[in-house]
Amino acid sequence: MSIPSLLALATAALALTGAAAAAQTRTTYPLTIENCGQSVTFTRAPQNAVALGQNSAEIMLLLGLQDRMAASAFWPNSVLPELAEANAQVEVLTVEFPTLEAVLSRQPDFVAAMLTTLMGPDSTVANRSDFEELGIPTYLAPSACATTLDAGDAYGSRSELWGMDLLYKEIEDLARIFDVADRGEALIADFRAREAALREQFSDNEDLTFLFWFSSPSPADDAYLGGGNGPSGYIADLLGGSNAIRTEADWPALGWEGIMAADPTVIVAAQVDRNRWDLDTAANKIEFLTSDPTISQMEAVRNGRIVVMSGAAMNPSIRTLYGAEQVAEQLQALDLR
Repeated sequence: MSIPSLLALATAALALTGAAAAAQTRTTYPLTIENCGQSVTFTRAPQNAVALGQNSAEIMLLLGLQDRMAASAFWPNSVLPELAEANAQVEVLTVEFPTLEAVLSRQPDFVAAMLTTLMGPDSTVANRSDFEELGIPTYLAPSACATTLDAGDAYGSRSELWGMDLLYKEIEDLARIFDVADRGEALIADFRAREAALREQFSDNEDLTFLFWFSSPSPADDAYLGGGNGPSGYIADLLGGSNAIRTEADWPALGWEGIMAADPTVIVAAQVDRNRWDLDTAANKIEFLTSDPTISQMEAVRNGRIVVMSGAAMNPSIRTLYGAEQVAEQLQALDLR
């Protein structure tokens, strides 16, 4: 057989192999997903989805699904810069909690939520059954399902440290639902590599502790903090340290006397873009920390160990890894690694 013929056969074989691999990643409908103890069936890929929560929206955008999104809601922070153009094609209902009526007005054929406060038994927005009764399939982030809801605590608590595997499960599920499994695999591979790179960069240091301050209504009020086993605890662990706040609650509120007693090595001041409270911004947090006669005497403040991170990173989300990278860069400048 001639060389050209052999090359032609080899090319054809490669093409068939590629076609077979592509076929294996295609979603077959009807598709049934097991999600948070419920079976959800999709008869086709969603064409008019609503994302309740920044994480649900940003995952869809990273998967290139903006043309299949009707709207999004609940944005503690601005969208990732690289997703701004795609996000501009999707209506934002509100950066806060939307109403059920506003969501339904977009006639969604799929609703995904990142928190039980956005779609759960005690949500002010909706329960999953509100959509299911209308024949609208739903999806709740595995990270939200992994919490234990306590009386009086809408955000719940975790008995084990949150990790990226819950997020990878969410990406994989959404990619299958929308029939873009190959994009999901590529996104997960990228995140895994970035996660591993941070692990290798930082050595374990039992003396390195972090306090993650999300926001406060005012300096006189308790501060909303990232809990010990939540995403903030994961960031601390990834960077070789631990969370100075040991509670299992995802979002504990603590007075400044308790915060001073925790005596963190580093204070992480969250930048929150929603503009609800004055202390949402990192700049106002830093101004308070450095000017208050008592708080300014904390060792972390006196030694300039205050770093800034996106507030969205304190929610279980893709932004958690981005937040870890933000903090890592600043730790290097402080020679803490």
